[in-house]
Amino acid sequence: MPVITLPDGSKREFSAPVSVFDVAADIGPGLAKAALAGVADGKEVDTSFVMENDTALAIITEKSPEGLEVIRHSCAHLLAQAVKTLFPEAQVTIGPVIEDGFFYDFAFERPFTPEDLTAIEKKMAELSSADLAVSRRELSRDDAVEYFRGIGEDYKAEIIESIPSDEALSLYKQGDFEDLCRGPHVPSTGKLKYFKLMKVAGAYWRGDSNNEMLQRIYGTAWSSKKELKAYLFRLEEAEKRDHRKLGKKFDLFHMQDEAPGMVFWHPKGWSVYKTIEQYMSQQQNQNGYQEIKTPQLVDISLWEKSGHADKFGDDMFMLNTEDRKLAVKPMNCPCHVQVFNQGLRSYRDLPLRLAEFGSCHRNEPSGSLHGIMRVRGFVQDDAHIFCTEDGIQEEVASFIEFLHEVYKDFGFEQDSLIYKLSTRPEKRVGSDSDWDRAEKALAEALDAKQLPWDELPGEGAFYGPKIEFSLKDCLGRVWQCGTIQVDFSMPGRLDAQYVAEDGSRQVPVMLHRAILGSFERFIGILIENCEGAFPTWLAPQQAVIMNITDNQSDYVQKVAKTLQNKGFRANSDLRNEKIGFKIREHTIQKIPYLLVVGDKEVENGTVAVRTRKGDDLGTMSLEAFADHLAADVARRGRLSL
Repeated sequence: MPVITLPDGSKREFSAPVSVFDVAADIGPGLAKAALAGVADGKEVDTSFVMENDTALAIITEKSPEGLEVIRHSCAHLLAQAVKTLFPEAQVTIGPVIEDGFFYDFAFERPFTPEDLTAIEKKMAELSSADLAVSRRELSRDDAVEYFRGIGEDYKAEIIESIPSDEALSLYKQGDFEDLCRGPHVPSTGKLKYFKLMKVAGAYWRGDSNNEMLQRIYGTAWSSKKELKAYLFRLEEAEKRDHRKLGKKFDLFHMQDEAPGMVFWHPKGWSVYKTIEQYMSQQQNQNGYQEIKTPQLVDISLWEKSGHADKFGDDMFMLNTEDRKLAVKPMNCPCHVQVFNQGLRSYRDLPLRLAEFGSCHRNEPSGSLHGIMRVRGFVQDDAHIFCTEDGIQEEVASFIEFLHEVYKDFGFEQDSLIYKLSTRPEKRVGSDSDWDRAEKALAEALDAKQLPWDELPGEGAFYGPKIEFSLKDCLGRVWQCGTIQVDFSMPGRLDAQYVAEDGSRQVPVMLHRAILGSFERFIGILIENCEGAFPTWLAPQQAVIMNITDNQSDYVQKVAKTLQNKGFRANSDLRNEKIGFKIREHTIQKIPYLLVVGDKEVENGTVAVRTRKGDDLGTMSLEAFADHLAADVARRGRLSL
């Protein structure tokens, strides 16, 4: 008689083996109707799973954390069934769950069209309405290969052939469609209601470019109509905010095939870039950093000694000259150790904080490049802190405070941040005791700040654990930007030493840190977050002064020159156009302040001030407006000072 223990600690006793569905029905008809799957003794199972012995059981519904993944996994099968129903010649390959949805790869003789996608989604809805029961069976590997070969699914058979022969495989059937899968799946297709197919893309079989090209159909699925609608709205907003489109619209930058993964900055975009660089330089100076600059080309021997050649060799650009092999630096850390190594350092020199706006290059796959978010040439706001082991926690705590202040200046409050501690990966350098101490130091620094954090096991750098700081933007998207990493290994590998207080030679600890990450990516995030409406301190053009008639031209130029002399980015618009046209055009360009000048303003030495949001701030003296603009700039991206 199995005893089933539920998550609240209550127990239910049954006189015979019992299924997950039976337990749900015993609890109540509402739960039986809502049940999608279960978690039995920590393992996810179908509602048909039978428990013969005492079991700890949780029922998965659409409200459970696991429920959405079960729905999406089942929707991938629903997609495959719809494709096979409409296009029997198509072969199915793999169909996993991904972030916000699922995909399935198909081998088919011709490209799927938008019309095909509409027909497939319609068929999925029909199969959902049919409420087909989903059943599970097991086969041996060889029997599964024979089965799929027999129905013409050669790709699926090839997948199964790579599985160990002693492993039993599960197949799921709904209607006349059957597919290989570990499960679990929903009990019937009627549970799948809120889905939409998104697009078709190419994908190589098994991710190998030497293999044939398949067609990947992407879809999304949610637990409710409201969630699906909200997701599609976010996608629509994200499309409007795409930094590549806005970069062109606001004349910020461009990319072209002759320089793949490299950015051509235009004057307006470079203005944003330089403003951020100057700001970060000032902030780092105030926080005890010394700025340096290191070479772009460094002999491969340094990268071999540091361990980067072994870890990142395939991603490094190489150059052979005069019988030497040079690498274009993919990161700055080994070069910073070389600066530390010049001269004999003392414990009194520590902590030594070296910062560089380091230009790096990495041979990213062409398929992964994405505007200025993922590039091959980028600049990091990189810095390395050389300190004693006793100083780690204090330095990390100080860095967290520094990072918080910087993010606030860009409009990201502390509740927009997500903190994650990435621990030792399988392939790493350094002893376990070093890793133990490094991970502990980072965890204690986060706890000391009373910050909520999650652990990412195995996601640390090869030389040390790290804290990752991610930003949540206005659409709820998460961007990993800042990081601080503890490194006990690289300084020793590169012969870094300092003289300790007792006169002995000791190896310093090295903290790798960045706040923005890469300038390119961070600017891309800003563009999308503010939809091109940069806060005034970053805006390429902070004010434009417009005349109504030619009579005000001289005064407009005088106003523009006065503001420029005060350090503001102000320009005049003296075109022979109607003032309404000018205002609309500059509003579209998201210029923060629009100054209109007519005969009255010339006579009184004033300007009529409007904002890009359409607010009329009234008429001001030039001095009053300059004070207003200065206060806005000083506020940076913060809501208030």
